[in-house]
Amino acid sequence: MGCQIEKAKIDQTIAFHGHRCPGLMIGIRAAEVALQRLGDMKGKDVVAIVETDMCGVDAIQFLTGCTFGKGNLIHKDLGKIAFNFYDRDRNISFRLLFVSDIASDLISELRSLMKENEAEKMTEGDEDWIQRLRNELEERYMAIDLEKMFLVTDPPWPVPKPAKILQSLRCETCGEMTMESRTRRFDGKVLCLPCFEKVEQKI
Repeated sequence: MGCQIEKAKIDQTIAFHGHRCPGLMIGIRAAEVALQRLGDMKGKDVVAIVETDMCGVDAIQFLTGCTFGKGNLIHKDLGKIAFNFYDRDRNISFRLLFVSDIASDLISELRSLMKENEAEKMTEGDEDWIQRLRNELEERYMAIDLEKMFLVTDPPWPVPKPAKILQSLRCETCGEMTMESRTRRFDGKVLCLPCFEKVEQKI
């Protein structure tokens, strides 16, 4: 069964992201799974851990309400198209791993054309074909059954602890206020991470 999110909401998600693309559609479908399993997340203690910084994360933010600013959207830079969701109130958690095999033929062809583009061998016909491939990817992602699109497993991490408001300390090198948990002590001084990295000695 294809995507069940109403078209108006999909259009709003595209507007939020700034353009439509295959990656955003992956995020829309991942958010769809989360909404099916957890229901309306408004007012619920839900956390998302995303293992990628690709376009689809914007769909997770817009459709689930999990955001960096509220502290309930956490990015782990693992380079995997995977999304973890936790409902603290009901002790529900799951991980969605995108199954890339569902579009390996289109992705392979698209990558080949993109490499030609990097080598400045792209023709106008290639550009048109790339757009057609991207459109076909979007259509496939929005039409495929969710059971075929994502592998559902338990998350590899425990439920994240609620965000805490911490004290800010002044870096004794640059003078900028920095969250306490992001400071280091070096030679008796409190330093922010950039200033610490400048003076830390590594072999």
